[in-house]
Amino acid sequence: MKPNFSLRLRIFNLNCWGIPYLSKHRGDRVKRLGDFLNMESFDLALLEEVWSEQDFQYLRQKLLPTYPASHYFRSGVIGSGLCVFSKHPIQEITQHVYTLNGYPYMIHHGDWFCGKAVGLLVLHLSGLVLNVYVTHLHAEYNRQKDIYLAHRVAQAWELAQFIHHTSKKADVVLLCGDLNLHPKDLGCRLLKEWTGLHDAYLETRDFKGSEEGCTMVPENCYVNQRELQPFPFGIRIDYVLYKAVSGFYISCKTLRTTTGRDPHSGTPLSDHEALMATLCVRHSPPQHTPSPTHGPAERSRLISVLKEAWAELDLGMAQARWWATFAGYVIGLGLLLLALLCALAAGGGVREVAIMLWAPSVGLLLGAGAVYLFHMQEAKGLSRARAELQHMLGRAREAHDLDPESQAALFLGQQEGDRSEEQ
Repeated sequence: MKPNFSLRLRIFNLNCWGIPYLSKHRGDRVKRLGDFLNMESFDLALLEEVWSEQDFQYLRQKLLPTYPASHYFRSGVIGSGLCVFSKHPIQEITQHVYTLNGYPYMIHHGDWFCGKAVGLLVLHLSGLVLNVYVTHLHAEYNRQKDIYLAHRVAQAWELAQFIHHTSKKADVVLLCGDLNLHPKDLGCRLLKEWTGLHDAYLETRDFKGSEEGCTMVPENCYVNQRELQPFPFGIRIDYVLYKAVSGFYISCKTLRTTTGRDPHSGTPLSDHEALMATLCVRHSPPQHTPSPTHGPAERSRLISVLKEAWAELDLGMAQARWWATFAGYVIGLGLLLLALLCALAAGGGVREVAIMLWAPSVGLLLGAGAVYLFHMQEAKGLSRARAELQHMLGRAREAHDLDPESQAALFLGQQEGDRSEEQ
């Protein structure tokens, strides 16, 4: 690879809001999206919420001349909704389905049936190994009473771990998708601190688009205006995140978003805004050599966010166990009721009533059993993630305590404290 090596990548990301029979003007929006992607000719187009595989097949055929490589990530009952289109050959593909993804009995939310996941594709560009991740985390339906917060934090940790363990041979790491996390939310901070990924919106010097980089804005006619009332400019929950390993330097030259309308026709492509980033990768000269990502200040932030995530998962685990215990009591009562009904039916007298109550009792017992099994599985999933966080928290604390700069700062702090006591 030449010393003056430079690579420019144009990236497109969009949550397409493509729910069959429910999303407004879905067919027309998919058609216009295909036209737009062909016209712009990005290096990579990463899409979320393409719930219909027919929509993917339509886009694949339409985009084939411009994006010869594509893939649809399948999981769950409905599907992950994730797909990618690339101008460059895809060398490797895999995916990871998140362990926790909401509750099956919350049918009106539907996340559990989708099988939310993270997809990975590996590209080789001019001798550079590029790992590209696309994902969609669990939705936030009520910010004040967020019953899915522990699940979303667990998903963010799984995502961070998946990136950490699969990107060891990569020169550049790119993550795009709908994280359903505000920039200062716990899951977003955990993901960034653990992986060292940089936020394109915060890093670029050339941004044009919606106010504060928001990706759901009140100007969009498909957005639920009531949900955005607390946020006058909208919310930023879709991201382009990236990093390069030692020896390479990556920067975001430009970042654009749509602003509630299609760039050409005026009608929105989705209820989310599209992200369009131009990234530049080059050899890292000495003055651009990245500082260590795990210095004392970074370790302090990492320890803080790991502790916060551990506490949130602990709360979620306690809640899951409470529901499992409650369901266990219902199972016990259901078994007693069935035994009583069997005794009444055998004794005659109220046999007809006993037979009438038999089916509802069995239904109650089966329902409680399903709830018990699900929440036990949820508790174990949260417990596993919490154990991993606890282990990494211990390692981070050990590294922080052994760091000479941290020890010097602690020593100076103690000296100042001694002087103040003497005074």
